[in-house]
This record gives sequence, C-alpha cells and structure tokens, in this order.
Amino acid sequence: MVIGAFADLGVDMDLIKGELYKIPLTGFDITVNTVCRSGITAKNLQVSITGEGTPSRNYAQIKSLIEKSGLSPFVKRASLGIFEKIAKAEGKIHDTPLEKVHFHEVGGIDSLVDILGAAISMEFLGIKKVISSKIPLGTGFVTCSHGNLPVPAPATLSILKGAPVYGTQIPHELTTPTGAAIISFFADSFGPIPDMLISKIGYGAGKREHKTRPNILRIITGSAPLNSEYCRDDEITVIETVIDDMNPEIYGFLMERLFKAGALDVIWIPAFMKKNRPGTIVQVLCPMELQEAMAALILTETTSSGLRHYTVRRKKLPRRMLKIDTQFGKVEVKAMVDPKGVEQIVPEYEVCKKIAEKKNIPIKTVYAIITGSICKFSSENL
Repeated sequence: MVIGAFADLGVDMDLIKGELYKIPLTGFDITVNTVCRSGITAKNLQVSITGEGTPSRNYAQIKSLIEKSGLSPFVKRASLGIFEKIAKAEGKIHDTPLEKVHFHEVGGIDSLVDILGAAISMEFLGIKKVISSKIPLGTGFVTCSHGNLPVPAPATLSILKGAPVYGTQIPHELTTPTGAAIISFFADSFGPIPDMLISKIGYGAGKREHKTRPNILRIITGSAPLNSEYCRDDEITVIETVIDDMNPEIYGFLMERLFKAGALDVIWIPAFMKKNRPGTIVQVLCPMELQEAMAALILTETTSSGLRHYTVRRKKLPRRMLKIDTQFGKVEVKAMVDPKGVEQIVPEYEVCKKIAEKKNIPIKTVYAIITGSICKFSSENL
C-alpha cells in the first residue's frame, strides 16, 4: 500500500526495480494496477516471484546485503533502520540476539521490495518531513510462520511503542510489522494534517475490500505556507563599503573569492560620492557566523579602509529542486511556492549555461526549450 501510494504520486516502478538490482535482487517483477476501493481510485502493487522461490534470511544477512550494495547512503540508512526496528521487536518477543533474528515473511523478496522501495521513493520525491495520523489496528488472528497470532501482531505492537494508535472492529490486520516499521521510522511526529500547501495526493490500495472503510493508504505531499511554523524568518548579515579608487579588474576576482568563502550574494551598485566621484557600493550578504571572515576578505582584497555591517531579517518562499524530462535528458529546475500556494518552476542558470556550452547553442535557446518542458511537466502534474 505504501509503494502503491508512492506510485500514484508519480514514482516510476522501473526506477525502483533499477535500484533494487543494485543489491543485487533478482527473480521478481513489480506490477501496478489501478483499482477502486469504496469508490476511490487507487494503485495496487503486486510483487510476483519469477525465480526459484523466496529465501528467508536473518538480520545479519539482510544487513550485509544492503551494506554491500550500490544503493545511495540515504536508502541504505533508512532501509537498515526499518529492518532493525523489526529485528529488535522480533528478537525481544522470541528471546533471540539481534543479528540472529530469522525473518520469514520479512526476509522474502516482497518485503525487501516494500522496505527498500519506500526508502527509494522518499529520496526520489525529496520528502524532508513526515507527519502521520494515528495508526489503525484491526482484530482477529493472522496466520504466519509462527502459527496463528492475535491481531495486532506482537511485533506490530512492539514496533509502535510510543506511537498513537486506535482500535477498530475490522476483523483483519490493518497494520503489519513491515508497515509499522516503515511509518514509525520516517514519521517525525503524529497528529492531524498540518498547515500546508498541498502539491499531490497518492492512494495505495490493499488487497481486501472492507465494508466500513476504504482499504487505502493516502499520502499527501506539499510544502509549508509562509505563515506556518515550518517556514520561519531568519537573520543574515549585510556588509557594505564604497570604493572609488580601485582597479575595476579586481572586482571580478573579489566576487569569486567572496562566493567561494560562503557569501549568499554579492552586489555591485554604481554610486556618486563626495566631490562628485563615481564609485561602487560593494554589498555582501552572508550568514551571520561568516561576518568576520567576509569583512577581513573585503579589507584585504580591496582598497577600502573601512566598512559597515548590519543584521537584517528575511523571509524565503518554500523552494525545492526537482528534475524534469527535456530533450537534453533529465534537467534540474527550481520550484517555488508563492504566498497564494501557486508553484512556479523556473530553469536554473548554471544548468542552462553548461548545456549551452556542451551543445554549442545559444543559452536563450536552452532556456526556451527547458521552459517548454516545464510547461508540459506542470500540465501533467496538475
């Protein structure tokens, strides 16, 4: 259901399969079908085994498999953290050392796809913060390798210690140990939907059709609005000096040095000074902790004999980097959300510059082509 919801959000299953081959994990295939649960359209994920079967593994084997893989550091850390949650719960229940906890259902290919696929999807979508609702629990019994166990399963309850849950009268397992481990690992907090600018909604479907509620998992992505607690003002330092007696060639060198040292922005402003001399206001924006270093750099590299500095507050629009398909391949662009919740996507200069130089074409042509791809991307994701 988790991967189904991510698929509904636009995560390509070929991407997940390609990443899983880095383990290497073979002998499986992933299919995603569109189904209807209580009148709601959702994505249902199926993992089919194409090899000789699903081997069971212990925690040490799974850990070694992931650590030696070519997966990204984020995916390794997240997937190992999820597996560790399950291993600790199972180890405590069955009085087994962590490394020797033997997985049956969780060690199979389908659960490796679930856990690794969740981590791969989180990284692909660039999700930075997760807030979960309370976790629903069912009733009855579930059949597993240990026999018939009460719902919720002991491992599920152990994993969800500290997380808010609520009971239902639905006679099925609503939250599995794998699902509990995934959400408890990624969730920063539990509670109602926060103030946010909604971007996309994804629905992942379970196999059953419940009579009293839709058997779906919903993931909502978005960004924090400007007036929310997640988008706070911050403070930076502005350093200024005015120069009227320096070789103009030095300004370019100074700008390079300032940016390399961590300046947020460097601005030259034409000015007329005393005695009607033309001069240049050198204005540098930098983090407050770099104030002394920036001041020393300016006084060392220029003819200035003094400068002024002051603290300013600023407010930033929520922004993120994403990749879109263009005729140049995958290209990184910047997406910003204005105070009305409208997302604006724009090309990045440095990206356009590299393409123009590599292809030996005008940069305005690159801008036009990427802008057209942005329009297509935006219309497809409305």
